[in-house]
Amino acid sequence: MFEVKDITDVNISENPVLAQMSQFDHEQIVFCNDNETGLKAIIGIHNTVLGPALGGSRIWKYNNEMEALTDVLRLSRGMTYKNSLAGLNLGGGKSVIIGDSKTMKNEAYMRRFGKFVNSLGGKYVTAEDVGTSPQDMIWINMETNHVVGLPGKSGDPSPVTAYGVYVGMKAAAKEQFGTDSLSGKKNFCSRCRPCR
Repeated sequence: MFEVKDITDVNISENPVLAQMSQFDHEQIVFCNDNETGLKAIIGIHNTVLGPALGGSRIWKYNNEMEALTDVLRLSRGMTYKNSLAGLNLGGGKSVIIGDSKTMKNEAYMRRFGKFVNSLGGKYVTAEDVGTSPQDMIWINMETNHVVGLPGKSGDPSPVTAYGVYVGMKAAAKEQFGTDSLSGKKNFCSRCRPCR
C-alpha cells in the first residue's frame, strides 16, 4: 500500500531532484529511459521566457545519475544566460545522455532520443555537444524537427564554439596578466593561477 500526499506537503530537502531544480530555478527536468536501445538521458529545461530552450545533447560516461543530473542542471542554466547575452529569442536547455559515445550510440539509439525531444513539442531544441556529431543530429532529425546543427543548414557549431573559448581565454588572460597574449601561458587550474 502506498500513501498519496499533496505536493505542498513534500519537503524539497528530502528530494534531491526537486531541491536541485529549486536551487537553480529550473522549469522542467525530463528523465528518459529506453531498455531496447539502452538509452538513458536527462533533458533539462531551465528557462523559456525568451523562447524555446536551446542547448546541445552531451553524451558522457557519468559515474552515477546524480552526477548527470547536476551536469544537466548546470549546463542548461548556463545556456539560458548564453542565449540571452547573445540576444537570441531562445531560452536555456541542455540534455545529457549517460553512456559511452564510442560504443553505445547508433541510429536506433539517437532516433529514440529524438522521440524524447519530440515529445516536448518544441519546448526544447537540441544540437551537437560533446560526444555527438552532425550524423547524430541527422538521426535525431528523423524523429523531430526540434534540432539544429544539421549539415547544409546551420551546420556544425564546433568551430564557433572553439572560437568562443579562444576569445574567452584571451579575456581571462587580459584580466589576470594585463595582456590578452596567450604566448607562454599554459595549464591553468580552477583558481586561474598558472601551474608551475
